[in-house]
Amino acid sequence: MSEILMESNYPWPLFKRGKVRDVYQMRDCLLIVSTDRVSAFDVVLPSGIPFKGWALNQLSAYWFERSKSVFPNHFIEKIDDRGMKVKKAERIDIEWVARGYIYGSAWRSYQRGERTMSGVTLPNGLQLAEELPEAVLTPTTKSEVGHDVELSRAAALDRGLVTVEEWSTLEEATFRLYDFYKAEALKRGLIIPDFKLEYGRVDGELIQIDEPPTHDSARLWSKEDYRVGERQEAYSLDKEFLRDFLLRIGYRGDGPPPILPPILIDQVSKRCVGAYKVLTGQATLKDFKLLSVDQVLASLGIKR
Repeated sequence: MSEILMESNYPWPLFKRGKVRDVYQMRDCLLIVSTDRVSAFDVVLPSGIPFKGWALNQLSAYWFERSKSVFPNHFIEKIDDRGMKVKKAERIDIEWVARGYIYGSAWRSYQRGERTMSGVTLPNGLQLAEELPEAVLTPTTKSEVGHDVELSRAAALDRGLVTVEEWSTLEEATFRLYDFYKAEALKRGLIIPDFKLEYGRVDGELIQIDEPPTHDSARLWSKEDYRVGERQEAYSLDKEFLRDFLLRIGYRGDGPPPILPPILIDQVSKRCVGAYKVLTGQATLKDFKLLSVDQVLASLGIKR
């Protein structure tokens, strides 16, 4: 598993090659293969991450098995270290983002003076990374190219993406799943401040598809090291660490992406594996020698 896989080659017709995963058409289902590709700012970076695909596949299978009683999903079975068979669904082109803490784009909007988030009015005086009075749903469009944009209930209905009944069902499902994943993570000493989910239709039934909370699709913070008002990337097990590094060296998705230095690749790999092993109870955060972005930059002789 130490060999980096940038592009898979399974003996079935290729259905789709995404930023990270390759999807194949099997007889009556799909095969999702998690590669070691990594993306940031909607760009696939040239450097692969050791063990990334393995960790994403293992964690996804773990979550899908345990969350199916909360809401049905597309998982059928894991076929090897990187691949899983799933039901083929008609994808609903909405990303359902649940936020329990103010961070990322939500924090940037709040700093600009915006106090209403998807119909919920936020109080004044919130600090970076502070827990919100209640979880907020901030859906976005799901686009194959370009950036996703915020999507209201009215816009989703106008576009015919969902019916009124489907919106209500999926809104409730997202909050239920967020409560489930958040509670499970807390047992392992991690906070899930936000995540994104996708859904689809199979024979008229709504199911969860794509991926559950992983290094790529959720923020994962250390409960022990969590501090309100501070950035959390030094002890996080999510992709924000990589994004922060790229921003600090001046890359925002424009122009040719940089080759990632070995020390950064190692740190991203540790976070991918760590997300799987910590959330499944096989390890603790202290088992991984995580560095902050400042420490990585200092080791590279970069002053930012």
